[in-house]
Amino acid sequence: RADTSLFVFHQKSDVIYLLLYVDDIIITGNNSSLLDSFTRKLNSEFATKDLGSLSYFLGLEASPTSDGLFISQLKYARDILSRAQLLDSKPVPTPMIVSQHLSADGPPFSDPTLYRSLVGALQYLTITRPDIAHAVNSVSQFLHAPTDDHFLAVKRILRYVKGTIQFGLTFRPSVSPGTLVAYSDADWAGCPDTRRSTSGYSIYLGDNLVSWSAKK
Repeated sequence: RADTSLFVFHQKSDVIYLLLYVDDIIITGNNSSLLDSFTRKLNSEFATKDLGSLSYFLGLEASPTSDGLFISQLKYARDILSRAQLLDSKPVPTPMIVSQHLSADGPPFSDPTLYRSLVGALQYLTITRPDIAHAVNSVSQFLHAPTDDHFLAVKRILRYVKGTIQFGLTFRPSVSPGTLVAYSDADWAGCPDTRRSTSGYSIYLGDNLVSWSAKK
């Protein structure tokens, strides 16, 4: 019920996961024989094409490592930088200025459509980049009327992405793979306009980060 595109098949201790998006499918499981049988059955019912091991799916790149799987959005990040004309920009060490609190006041940005497009793209980039989630949430609060300062904040996030473009998420086997651990925190009335607080959380399955959020 949490994800209507994810289907799970259990047979005793064996399990198969099928993730479906339109006509793109990812299939994985813990029993190769059962996987082969399932794939043959699927091919007999539908016209499918096996593309081999997972390498690219909906803008996400998957690369096997010596001890797990690395997920990133390298090509997607480059596309955003190209769209913003920041491929040759100078990287910065942080996605936002420490202690900066954006305000609704200020001269309006000349191209709000570009602002919304870049922020929307950055929101999708947070799928593998939890390190920019808080900064992206900050600039997402001004989509209706962005100012020049807001666009400068977006450019800073992109310059940070430029310097950390190889970042992503690595998933490794865990000693306790079925254990969920969650952390949460919040500031106190951090917004200078509304005095509303910003909260955030991160959830780990075993040793792997699987869910996170930062929002006002």
